Amino acid sequence: MAERAGVAQATVSLVLNGGRDKVAPETADRIEAVIAELGYQPNRFAQALRTSRSHVIACVVPDLTNPFYPSLVVAVQKVVRNAGYEVITIDTEGELANERQVVAAALQGRYDGVVGVFFNLSARDLAPLGKNGVPVVRIEVRRKSGGSLPIDDLFIDNQAAARAVTAHLLGLGHRAIAMVAARGGPQSVRLQGYLDAMAASGAEPIVLEATHFTVEAGSEMADRIVASDQRVTAIIAANDLMAIGVIKSLLRNGLSVPHDISVAGFDDIMASALVTPGLTTVAQFQDRLGARAAEKLLSRLISRETEPAQPEEMPFELVIRASVAPPPDVQN
Repeated sequence: MAERAGVAQATVSLVLNGGRDKVAPETADRIEAVIAELGYQPNRFAQALRTSRSHVIACVVPDLTNPFYPSLVVAVQKVVRNAGYEVITIDTEGELANERQVVAAALQGRYDGVVGVFFNLSARDLAPLGKNGVPVVRIEVRRKSGGSLPIDDLFIDNQAAARAVTAHLLGLGHRAIAMVAARGGPQSVRLQGYLDAMAASGAEPIVLEATHFTVEAGSEMADRIVASDQRVTAIIAANDLMAIGVIKSLLRNGLSVPHDISVAGFDDIMASALVTPGLTTVAQFQDRLGARAAEKLLSRLISRETEPAQPEEMPFELVIRASVAPPPDVQN
């Protein structure tokens, strides 16, 4: 192959292993043309034995059935596959034991790097990976730092996002605003943002906690609100799946959204624009999040850099749709 392309074997190897940008463009084009002509496929097992690398990335998510995560995974795949890596997606179900299994597998050499969402493991728990040359990129719901460890952190300020949603409802005239949360994950920071905004306005918080971030859990919490004596005019759910469950419950109970009760969510999954009424929510741009996380991971893999990382903040945006309106007393 090298002889046919008129280059050294080392140059061919460089291009095959994701180093196209390190050779002249015309040389890389010529090598890739020969590769395509010969139908060459690299032997990943042989490469792993020779380089002590698996060329596999672990992408960790807590719930693959949540529509927020598949687009994040796809974004990671697109970036790392262009560099010659494959992706294994691991659904930990948000469980500590499953997250620990990912760390153990990476230490055994099954993954060259790990990227994704950890509900339970801290930087200290992930420290053995960094110390053994396995780079990690965490996607977080608030600012975190790996300290002196080579652990990169991408985060969205979920507390600020929750404040923004709550402040929008308060600005429309709502005072009786309930927060439907769930255990684990982003609950604490999103709940805190809601509480901050409610306290600043002098409004009394109303918090209901479910066990899961699901449509069914959101529906159950809304049923409780309807059955209670509390006069609630707006409900914020901790994610869009729960918000959709809230809407289903309210409509089933003969209430109009948003005329009787406004509803807002988090994540801006595809379904949030498809439900009726369209769901007001927080866009977190999971495709950008996944792509940026993969870029940071690849940078570590290629450079073998072990310097401490700086947390990087990613944007969010409040998306206003038809599920939110002024409360009934203001409308009338």
